[in-house]
Amino acid sequence: MHNLHGTEKDSGEEESSDEDSDEDEQDEQKKPQMELAMLPHYGGINRVRVTRCGDVSLAACWSDKGHVEVFDLRVQLEAVHNSAAMTAFINQQKEANALFSFTGHMTEGFAIDWSPTVPGRLVSGDCKKNIHVWEPLEGGVSWKIDQRPFSSHSKSVEDLQWSPTEATVFASCSVDQSIRIWDIRAPPNSMLSADEAHTSDINVISWNRKEPFILSGGDDGLLKVWDLRQFKTGRPVANFKQHSAPITSVEWSPVDSSIFAAAGADDVVSQWDLSVESCDVGARVEGVKDLPPQLLFLHQGQNEIKEIHWHPQLPGVLLSTALSGFNVFRTISV
Repeated sequence: MHNLHGTEKDSGEEESSDEDSDEDEQDEQKKPQMELAMLPHYGGINRVRVTRCGDVSLAACWSDKGHVEVFDLRVQLEAVHNSAAMTAFINQQKEANALFSFTGHMTEGFAIDWSPTVPGRLVSGDCKKNIHVWEPLEGGVSWKIDQRPFSSHSKSVEDLQWSPTEATVFASCSVDQSIRIWDIRAPPNSMLSADEAHTSDINVISWNRKEPFILSGGDDGLLKVWDLRQFKTGRPVANFKQHSAPITSVEWSPVDSSIFAAAGADDVVSQWDLSVESCDVGARVEGVKDLPPQLLFLHQGQNEIKEIHWHPQLPGVLLSTALSGFNVFRTISV
């Protein structure tokens, strides 16, 4: 991405036509730009997750064919960063071959996550409730996948998240309305579970990088925060109902442990700050008293929002993907 600028307020003063012309040229130069290098893929892609393994960037893709494939992104990344490499890439572009493909899932799925603590370790879950852990082999171009899946969910596994601090622990959520915490050193059927964590399908979860919190979003439109120190109680420490349709994506800020964002099928992206407390001033403003004090911002204008992610290098910058395209924005409150 290039030429990203903040919005500017109009000074309100009259200016000459020459000055207007100069400003038009400057505005044209300020238009945001995005370079992209496509990687052709046979079949629909349900979800993509990317990691860095040594000097190689890898993308794991859940395919609607029921396969989980891993691709090497080095050529595409070089093309994005180098105009000469981009020209060569476009001229030579052809269907990419997967570095590795796993066909052991009996059906398609959506849940997938790379470990943030063990390079190359992956976990994938399918719509028939099975979860497989991938262990990287020496050389980083192949994986050993467990033959006995983690299968204690009774319905489709919708999302997976590795612990940011414990290398062998991951969390899962499911259509069976439960959130489960697993340790790959324990037997596959041994786990911690919050049953009936939501009143309907749980679509997405996010594990806070700095605090022992997990954020969840479901078809009920609810956002719930779970303190892992109190997980056995089965009760969340925070519960928010702002979205009017199922939650499609959630993610904690990588910079501020109290801030998170969520997206819903109501075509809204919301930003929240758990550290904010209610005050009497807001209660006197018409309409504000009905809003949660932790709600910072609502972003609209997209259709069928699928995922949101915080930019890892630019604090406060949020990216959202939707049927109508990409949005990249940063609010004044984050």
